[in-house]
Amino acid sequence: MSPTVGILGAGQLARMLALAAHELGIKTLCYDNHDASSAAAVTQTVRGSFEDRATLLAWAKQCDVITYETENIDLVATDILASQGIEVFPSRRALAMMQNRILEKTFCQQLGLQTAPFAVVKNEAELHEALASISYPCVLKTATQGYDGKGQHKLNQESDASTIKLSGDNTYVLEKWVEHEGECSLLSVRAQDGEILHYPLTYNRHQHGMLVTSKAPYENPLLQQKANRIAERILQHFDYVGVLTIEFFMMEDELLINEMAPRVHNSFHWTIEGARTSQFANHLRALLRLPLGDSQAIAPSYLYNCIGQLPAPERILAYANAYYHDYGKTARPGRKLGHITWCDFDNEGQQAIDAMLRSEINNIYE
Repeated sequence: MSPTVGILGAGQLARMLALAAHELGIKTLCYDNHDASSAAAVTQTVRGSFEDRATLLAWAKQCDVITYETENIDLVATDILASQGIEVFPSRRALAMMQNRILEKTFCQQLGLQTAPFAVVKNEAELHEALASISYPCVLKTATQGYDGKGQHKLNQESDASTIKLSGDNTYVLEKWVEHEGECSLLSVRAQDGEILHYPLTYNRHQHGMLVTSKAPYENPLLQQKANRIAERILQHFDYVGVLTIEFFMMEDELLINEMAPRVHNSFHWTIEGARTSQFANHLRALLRLPLGDSQAIAPSYLYNCIGQLPAPERILAYANAYYHDYGKTARPGRKLGHITWCDFDNEGQQAIDAMLRSEINNIYE
């Protein structure tokens, strides 16, 4: 009998997990508190509040193992499941830490892992006190719920700080703006028996706080080795099961941790076509005690996000090495609607590929 993987959340990451599961003969069942969802087109979805004990437990009883597509899952849901002995992977401990920037950065300090200098801010008085020690330029971020540049304000000078109005309901992190050479990310997977595999480092470029393009592999053996060691320390600390993504600032031969995500990640969507085993398939394999698959790239791969509007599929599919992914979402400015992967089997090179695809993709951010 096919196992059923329960997924908390039903957006595009759950959609891609469900598609990967289908290829492996695995059933999926999503749970979300929204009606309209990307995953609903490809898998069954149950709607309910994350605090609705009866509905949540009735859903969970249909699943053999449970995971999530986003770190912004209400911890009440994991606690309700835990009260009935139902485990969620990755663990609640990892989820709680990675959904809160204060806990995340404090954890990094405790493990001796490098981050940008930061201070915790709860009110305007603490903001001005923190600014005196952090200095400009810096970035003010909400401690929770921030993604794709949301809940973030760059402060270049004192006049920028005077325009900030802090909400009494939020706690913030003031983080020093570090002059870095670039941003990269690492995705690693750990099985239930402790086996760990790493994907190649991926080089990322952002606009308006959103990921726009990724290139993999980013070939830097020293940084790859350092990133692998960092990931292994975190994975072993939590006795982690599933995939983990770490975003880094690159500072010459050093890596500063920017953020972590206990889930499949946008910057590794290229693995669907460009790696021997996709991030989605390996996450499922780890959950279900299946052998992990080879994580190496089969060709240089380039990811292009489609934001605010999608290009015409017939234009993209006219290119032999391009792959088109539509998330089935309603278009609006600043929303990720899909992505294109280009696997460079013909050694065309990044400059040529950029020129071709940027003539087709016209992102709308605002």
